[in-house]
Amino acid sequence: MLKPASLNKNGDFRRLYSRGKSAVHPVLVVYVMKNRTGFCRLGITTGKKVGNAVCRNRSKRIIREAYRKISPKLNGNYDLVFVARATTPQKKSDEIYVVMEKLLNKLGILK
Repeated sequence: MLKPASLNKNGDFRRLYSRGKSAVHPVLVVYVMKNRTGFCRLGITTGKKVGNAVCRNRSKRIIREAYRKISPKLNGNYDLVFVARATTPQKKSDEIYVVMEKLLNKLGILK
């Protein structure tokens, strides 16, 4: 199993926040922008409002797992940033997957 390429530069996140398309749900927020790298890159952010370190890490894990399931359906090369919300740690990865699929369909980047 390959690890997804990650966004880890502050400039990449800022570029997505300012110029990317976004979709919002009470559980998750996604920012998307086309890239020229030839593959998709993933970024996950969780703020302090999500909870303590255990809750924030759980949020990241379940978002990463849902992304792993949905990544073969992506149509093209995109930079994606998922932002966890306060209700994210209480959800299962299957519920996050459904929300993620809905948001990405709304943005028109799924096959």
